[in-house]
Amino acid sequence: MKTQIPVSHIAKLANIPITSDEEQKLQAAFEETLAVVEELQAVDVTDVQPTFQVTGLENVTREDTIDETRMFTQEQALANARATADGYFVVPQIISQD
Repeated sequence: MKTQIPVSHIAKLANIPITSDEEQKLQAAFEETLAVVEELQAVDVTDVQPTFQVTGLENVTREDTIDETRMFTQEQALANARATADGYFVVPQIISQD
């Protein structure tokens, strides 16, 4: 079943100006895409298991734990800061109010 795709309407909805030549090319491309989709819908996949990963690879993960031996104290973290206030870094404002 061949359906006429309203290319000019789709272009208008997307606010994309197209020429009549582009409209004809898009019409053909849409029809080709829909033909492939119809072909795929005709394939019998009732006995096919869904596949989400085909390589057999697995993520290598570790527990998300805190290693306190690699942590700075607040004083160590702020030791080389140009300016601090109440235990925080002080930096120049970068967002204007304009």
